[in-house]
Amino acid sequence: MPSRKERHQLSACPGRPTLSLTKRLCSVLIASSLLAGCAVGPDYMGPPRLTLPTQWANAPQRTKTTGELGRWWLRLRDSLLTRLIDEAVEANPSVAKAKASVREARATVAQTASGLFPSVTGSGSVTDNKTSSVGTTGVDIGTSPYSLYQAGFDASWELDLFGGTQRSIEAAIRSEQSAEDDLRYSLVTLLGDVAAYYVDARGYQARIALAKRTAASQRDTERLTRTKYEAGSATAVDLAKASAQAASTEANIPSYEAALAADVHRLGILLGRPPNAISGLMAQSSPVPAPRMPLPTGIPPNLLTNRSDVASAERKLAQATAKIGAAEADRYPSISLTGSVGTSAIRAGDLAKYSSVSWSVGPSITVPVFDAGKRYATVRIAEAQRDQAFATFHSTLLSALEEVENALVSLSREKARAGKLAEAAKNYREAARLSRSLFESGSSNFLDVLDAERSLYSAEDSLIQSKVAIAKYYVTLAKALGGGWVDPVDSSTPLIVDANTGPHARKALR
Repeated sequence: MPSRKERHQLSACPGRPTLSLTKRLCSVLIASSLLAGCAVGPDYMGPPRLTLPTQWANAPQRTKTTGELGRWWLRLRDSLLTRLIDEAVEANPSVAKAKASVREARATVAQTASGLFPSVTGSGSVTDNKTSSVGTTGVDIGTSPYSLYQAGFDASWELDLFGGTQRSIEAAIRSEQSAEDDLRYSLVTLLGDVAAYYVDARGYQARIALAKRTAASQRDTERLTRTKYEAGSATAVDLAKASAQAASTEANIPSYEAALAADVHRLGILLGRPPNAISGLMAQSSPVPAPRMPLPTGIPPNLLTNRSDVASAERKLAQATAKIGAAEADRYPSISLTGSVGTSAIRAGDLAKYSSVSWSVGPSITVPVFDAGKRYATVRIAEAQRDQAFATFHSTLLSALEEVENALVSLSREKARAGKLAEAAKNYREAARLSRSLFESGSSNFLDVLDAERSLYSAEDSLIQSKVAIAKYYVTLAKALGGGWVDPVDSSTPLIVDANTGPHARKALR
């Protein structure tokens, strides 16, 4: 049986921890478990309570307050538009960028969460060694050359006693949620842009067709006036005015065609394709889409959940709040557990059995003593950034309310304007028919025909523009209310898939 001295030497040998060290480790682990739920800094309590109106001031009385805003573009009843939107969602570069941002945010969460776990690294080496010494005779009496094999593991674990890592994880999660909201908002913006440019293009097609029809009618009037001039019943002034009016109408066509081409080019870009990619699809004219009314407007507080940009701003506010706690935790002591195990032998096969083994294990504590106010200033910076995030959230919400109210009143007033323009176009059409008939029979002068045709063209052109405005205000209202893509969006697939990423010969730079 070992003596007391031998037992003491046995307990202090490098092969096993001492009892006092074990007690210290247990004490640290118990303390860390008790403090596991401890956190410093403010807790985010949800979206701030702001005073919001209970109803829309400019919403028509018969407007629905409830209903589904998703896939609102189907209310425009245009199959080609639906097809273009589906393609844009799949290939638009801005949406692809937003998807990559979501993947980055998710990876950041995983990266930050790794701070809660220990880190372990392994190492190994082999070296050739020789120890030399010179005796009194001047002869080298050192050891013979030998190889030394070494292997070991190092581990460290920083205990999150004051919740600094947890706050950082919370901030990363809020950032991920914000990125997902930004993705949805990029889809909302894309859908609105595709619909608006499509409606605009159809409007220019209608205006081109109207200008061509009107110019053809005015050329007929010019020919009739020339016949009357040759017969002596019309003046040269009448003939010149008839020719000038037709040319003036024809002069509008090139500018409309240029605007149409620009809209078609923009649609191609929104679909992630070259500018002229959908020129063939848009070559055939189609009526300006007429939306089915009304849209379910809901109530103003719904914007907190329906509007992706508002939701993203609120998530950024939550992220900024969590960062205050992370900065505050840095002002408190930090405790880490570190350990290492090493073995060495003169033969590789002896590392696991006939080798020398060394180990070390124990806690370490770092206490901020003096940093000239650096850590305190970091907390103040985080608090100021939280206030900025709140101001941004408040501003975003107010802008959203404004956009809805503006879209509601613009859509309502434009519909009333379109009704009056339709009535005016109808009456001018009748006036043009009567004045032309009277001019042909010689019962009216040419000025009546000229004025009636000019007024008819202006009224019909304004009516087309009003129909375009109604459809675009509808799109604006749908966007402002937060309507958008409701189908699942796969953001997990990288845009670029790398190959041959393992060890390989590097190619020359090009």
